[in-house]
Amino acid sequence: MRDINRTGILIVVIMGTTMAGIDSSIVNISLPVMSKQFNCTLDEIEWVITVYMLSFSVLMPLTNWLKNRIGFFNLYVGAVSLFTLGSLMCALSTSLDSLLVGRVVQALGGGAMAPTSMAIISYVFPARVRGAVLGWWGLGNLIGPAMGPTLGGVLTEKFGWPSIFYINLPIGIITVVLAYKYLDVLRKQPKLKLPFDLTGFAALTIFLVCLQYGVARAEVVGITSPEILLTLGIALLAFICFIWIDRRKQDPIMDLAIFNNYAFVSCILVTISRAAALYGGLFLMPFLLQEQMGFSEGISGLLILPNSVFMAVLMPFAGRWSDKHGSREISMLGILLLAVSMYLFAELDKGSHLTAVIVTMTVRGIGMGLLLAPLNAATLSAVKPSEVTMASSISTLMQQVGGAIGIAVLAIVTQAAYNRHVLEGLTNMRAHHLALREGFYISLIILAVTLVPAWFLPRRNVVLKDTSTHIDT
Repeated sequence: MRDINRTGILIVVIMGTTMAGIDSSIVNISLPVMSKQFNCTLDEIEWVITVYMLSFSVLMPLTNWLKNRIGFFNLYVGAVSLFTLGSLMCALSTSLDSLLVGRVVQALGGGAMAPTSMAIISYVFPARVRGAVLGWWGLGNLIGPAMGPTLGGVLTEKFGWPSIFYINLPIGIITVVLAYKYLDVLRKQPKLKLPFDLTGFAALTIFLVCLQYGVARAEVVGITSPEILLTLGIALLAFICFIWIDRRKQDPIMDLAIFNNYAFVSCILVTISRAAALYGGLFLMPFLLQEQMGFSEGISGLLILPNSVFMAVLMPFAGRWSDKHGSREISMLGILLLAVSMYLFAELDKGSHLTAVIVTMTVRGIGMGLLLAPLNAATLSAVKPSEVTMASSISTLMQQVGGAIGIAVLAIVTQAAYNRHVLEGLTNMRAHHLALREGFYISLIILAVTLVPAWFLPRRNVVLKDTSTHIDT
């Protein structure tokens, strides 16, 4: 296999994961426009984000089984193709329901890209260069969500919201073509016919779907309504069944023994709460910038640019720092700055100067840049070499679930606050602003609480001894 082009392989996997990453955030800035076109409420339009994140998280545990069953090449090409098809369905949507179906199809492909890409890198690249390669892949993987809001704002203002999905078509097609050119060597990868943990997967899926549905519907019918209590009861029962089933499986869909590692659990707790606060805050951001402060979609996207720039610049520095000094202190600093940014967002209003918005975005970007790479490094360094792939899948899964719950919870909080303020006699605009402020304060509180598990992150990142298989040249 001396003719393998590792640079080409890296480019292909970066293209796919970056494309999926962009779509995890590109929609946010367009939500007010979609809401008006489809004539739906805040809690209804948030499903455009939530169904993507939920479907993404439900399929995440399957990727490890699928890569053994059908191989890296078929899984990756299939994931990119499915994501591209879902993008076309979204762009052609004429109703909220059809848009949601397209988002689900997108997520079926997007959910498999990140863990499959990481596994491909581990399989293809030797240990002596794998860390640097994963660093470049990780930067591309995180730049996607960072640049999504800016790109989405510009495209929505200039070409309409369907353009944020049409842009994926040429990228997806080129990625598939390049995959056939550079990933062809992966077709020779041996395939394993491992048994499928159907009962464990079914229980996990029921838990995730019922949990999200219950949280999202609670705002409409009330948290104490029989429908919500029944739904959350089913979620709890499914979760208990999932634990009971998978503890007795020889090849479970998720190895729960990894949760006996307290350092890893601390990383996961930080990942969940960080995602809940940040995805929820990102969901509220365009409504603050556009409906309260009067900025256009394009300007709103550009105002988010400082966040993306500082995040991209600081991530490599933060990663090198955590390698030398550990992840705990720099991660806690990042969380603290993110909490400060939520306070600054809560204080913004129609009379705020443009400088205040830029400063707020800058603080958020610095916080994100200092937190993400060290947290990922801490997560992988907390487990054994044989558990790295599973740990990465669980971390990504928990990030998506935490983000979906965060969006739903903040939608509930802001809608309830809006209704309360309207009943108090405030104008719709003032009630909406106060409701958004309460949502940002909730995000601040979540991030402040996150400092507790962050204190228990590994003090030093351990360099794991390589035991995995890769293609030799």
